Amino acid sequence: MRFNMRWNLAHLTFALFVFQQLDAIFLPTPAAVVTEMLRMAHVGPGDVVYDLGSGDGRIPIAAAKEFGARGVGIDLDETRTIEARENARRAGVDRRVTFITGSLYDADLSGATVVTLYMGQAVNMKMRPKLRMELKPGSRVVSHAFDMGDWMPDETRTVDGRPVFLWTIR
Repeated sequence: MRFNMRWNLAHLTFALFVFQQLDAIFLPTPAAVVTEMLRMAHVGPGDVVYDLGSGDGRIPIAAAKEFGARGVGIDLDETRTIEARENARRAGVDRRVTFITGSLYDADLSGATVVTLYMGQAVNMKMRPKLRMELKPGSRVVSHAFDMGDWMPDETRTVDGRPVFLWTIR
């Protein structure tokens, strides 16, 4: 196989551009981690789970299907939003979940009782003031793989070698 420098540089440049625009690439959270994130947050029928960077919708869908909650997914990628809506329809929870194409930085999080993230350290740090300002006391924040700097988590678990962090807004 011959190495095509021009093709590879073009694709690398495009990938970097997409990453800069989206703040993160789509990496699906494994099902066991999704379930544990929702368990750690004690999600139940009275909760509204906002998943920031929701990708294919697996976290809001699981919150609705397995825990009886309502879910809201927010993602910049319209293709992922369309995929998430279809996944929710197939799972039979499309009336309990909503998917929005938009920026997590611009989203109104005040309706959330639980916020989930798998976005990276830099995004988590940028989100801290917004989470404190918009979430009500008692709301829970759960992050897969990345902490919140000097915010000490209320709980940390490891699921299949992956760290999961929980904070309660006070």
